[in-house]
Amino acid sequence: MSKLRFKVVEEAFDRKAIPVEIPAERPEQYYGKYVFNRQKMFEYLPKSTYDALVDAIDNKKPLSREVADSVAAGMKQWAIDNGARHYTHWFHPLTDGTAEKHDAFIEHDGKGGVVEQFTGKLLVQQEPDASSFPNGGIRNTFEARGYSAWDISSPAFILDKTLCIPTIFISYTGESLDYKTPLLRALNSVDKAATGVAQYFDPNVKHVNSYLGWEQEYFLVDEALYSARPDLVMTGRTLMGHESAKNQQLEDHYFGAIPSRVEAFMLDLEIECHKLGIPAKTRHNEVAPNQFELAPIFEETNLANDHNLLLMSLIAEVARRHNFRVLLHEKPFSGINGSGKHNNWSLGTDTGVLLFAPGKTPEANLQFITFIANVMAAVYRHNGVLKASIASATNGHRLGANEAPPAIISIFMGTQLSEILDKLEKDDVDEIINLSAKKGLKLNVDQIPEIIIDNTDRNRTSPFAFTGNRFEFRAVGSSANCASAMIALNAAVAEQLMEFKANVDARIANGQDKNHAILSEIKEIIKYS
Repeated sequence: MSKLRFKVVEEAFDRKAIPVEIPAERPEQYYGKYVFNRQKMFEYLPKSTYDALVDAIDNKKPLSREVADSVAAGMKQWAIDNGARHYTHWFHPLTDGTAEKHDAFIEHDGKGGVVEQFTGKLLVQQEPDASSFPNGGIRNTFEARGYSAWDISSPAFILDKTLCIPTIFISYTGESLDYKTPLLRALNSVDKAATGVAQYFDPNVKHVNSYLGWEQEYFLVDEALYSARPDLVMTGRTLMGHESAKNQQLEDHYFGAIPSRVEAFMLDLEIECHKLGIPAKTRHNEVAPNQFELAPIFEETNLANDHNLLLMSLIAEVARRHNFRVLLHEKPFSGINGSGKHNNWSLGTDTGVLLFAPGKTPEANLQFITFIANVMAAVYRHNGVLKASIASATNGHRLGANEAPPAIISIFMGTQLSEILDKLEKDDVDEIINLSAKKGLKLNVDQIPEIIIDNTDRNRTSPFAFTGNRFEFRAVGSSANCASAMIALNAAVAEQLMEFKANVDARIANGQDKNHAILSEIKEIIKYS
């Protein structure tokens, strides 16, 4: 080994954990500190403006420019009170990252000086250049104008003294140049379609929300060792050299004790996440050496996706503070597990019912089977689109290797649910379905309480597995924008639910009882799925 290389390695192994400045308060006291959430809205906005904005968010209504002016004034004051000097429309171009153009709050005062202003016009809409962003051939090459427009459903936040306003991004002629626009369209579609079906069971349902809980896997590499590897620097993965000496023969890294230096980094990252309203909850060692995972509490899909993109930016910055480099490449090292971003997806009504969770009554279970069967049909009919939504050159290295799910889209449903679906396919079920409750498992060890067993196991090899009250789309890559998979999945389910409702309505119009019409249609879609 050369003297230079030896010095780099020696320096890497000699590093100690960098002390983290831990806030004196508990997390609930600083959580969302830099987010213009409803608490900040209530504090900084007039009561009438606050009510109008909350109503627009909850009921998906547009805001008038008068209300936008009032919101802009309050938002600017909050941002300035927290040290912000600039604002930006924060959007998601087709790069799997984010983009922003910063403007200062200043305007001419007419007397040779400046005054800090921020109007509803600037809040609602801006005009970033669209000519240099990838567009998939949908934008005229000679047109450069693009528009960003405020997404009121995702709260503004302050990052590095800049007020960031989540927005969509479209071309001059209206084509989507981002991930957020089609994601919002897909979420609106599944809301309307699922609400129509949910109202068979509860007429009080007004909205159905799509929820997402992502799991972000990543590798950490000491910065000195990273700098000594031009292949990692240039491509984010191994292009030369041999496999790790340790490899994964023992797999003793998984859920092992977190190294102190890594734990300091994780704590720093978690604090930064909480200040920005990202509900980071779980951290642990992953399977491969130097591989780790962070997972938040689930949120509404659009907000969860914004938070994941923000996390991917934060994690790189915090890693540098601790003399690490973070690798989000799906397969940076040969012979060991790659990194995915499992998307735990579910649907829930505004009345508080999870649509993929078994109920306590036969009718509630019929609703459960209705939505499960329609998701199965959507995945069956649109598996090609779902596969395309997670396909990338980097993810192609991971899928099908070292415990990663294969690229072939299939569904794992679990023993109990599979038995019920088999009976439905064979026309062995004529009544509304009863599902057995969770069972207890006794280990005959006095010190251990009875363990409650879920209705289904967690499958590690299916790319789309049912896990008890949600589906886990395991094939999404660690560097991907979750929106790609969520657009395809929610749009596919929306189309299937609209077709299902039309067929059930036709059966009811022909004289069938509602529940019998629903069950008959479920049997039909299970047979072809």
